Amino acid sequence: MHIMIREFHQISLRDRNSFGVEQQAAHLVEFETPDDLREIFARGIPAKWMVLAGGNNILFTQDYDGMLLTPVARKIEILDDDGTTLRVRADAGVEWDDLVEWAVERGLWGLENLSLIPGKAGAAPVQNIGAYGCEAADTIQRVEMFCVETATMLSLDAAHCAFGYRESVFKHLLKGRVVITAIELKLARTPRPKLGYGDVEREVEARGGATLRNIREAVCAIRRSKLPDPAVLGNAGSFFKNPVVEAAAAEALLAEYPDMPHYPAADGRVKLAAGWLIDRTGLKGHREGNVGVHERQALVLVNHGGATGGEVIAFARRVQQRVREKFGIEIDTEVNIL
Repeated sequence: MHIMIREFHQISLRDRNSFGVEQQAAHLVEFETPDDLREIFARGIPAKWMVLAGGNNILFTQDYDGMLLTPVARKIEILDDDGTTLRVRADAGVEWDDLVEWAVERGLWGLENLSLIPGKAGAAPVQNIGAYGCEAADTIQRVEMFCVETATMLSLDAAHCAFGYRESVFKHLLKGRVVITAIELKLARTPRPKLGYGDVEREVEARGGATLRNIREAVCAIRRSKLPDPAVLGNAGSFFKNPVVEAAAAEALLAEYPDMPHYPAADGRVKLAAGWLIDRTGLKGHREGNVGVHERQALVLVNHGGATGGEVIAFARRVQQRVREKFGIEIDTEVNIL
């Protein structure tokens, strides 16, 4: 049995969360295999534990007094290939963007619009990450996971993952009960460009048309132009979710703000752009102390250096309040707050 466990006690989390806030964890364990997880939980299930993968969607507002589990296995393999579609398995510790690059290099369609989303492959189904008209649920076929209570491996088909907008069963029923160890994806050799969102089509045309490589480069260029690099400016990407409102509420707002971006949601409701709402309250680029709204993308809150998680969350509450006062709309946080 190959056990590959590294353990840390009272470890700084500053380099393990993209906000760059300085908090400590009582206990952090890096694991590779399901056997590692068996070994870890055989000592007893800690009262408090969670998975910390890339730390790209989390805000620590205090020290973590439990056990953090970090997946480090990074293998990508083709399970089967019928010449048209392929089943691909990626370990939870694979950097998501490395997986996208791996697919694009091999001429495999399905992930290109999700280029440059920070985080690990194992976290993709939890948030059901998405961008530019695509989401992880479009390609994920199955999620492999370790069930903590029974110390067994389970495999959950996509149909049972309860995928929704930034939603999944892993945020609810299975939260705190399983550790995702790998994902299985279905990718295609047949070109399936999705260019109908934002500036993607224009950027792709400027590069000479809808090849996989051009789409990936276009998406990367758009993201880089709008989003701060966490290595330079601490952030967790979109801090807020785009709100989904009743059609009547959207119509009333459109009468007042005809230029308001809006998109039909599946259930007849309307999805609004949280970034636009924040921008319209005059907060884009606004800064208080070490925390601010990013100057190019109002959905993103940034740590200008030295901010605590408490300062970030207090600032986020003020942003929510301004949107509520101006538009009567609640915007929820997308980032996990601990």
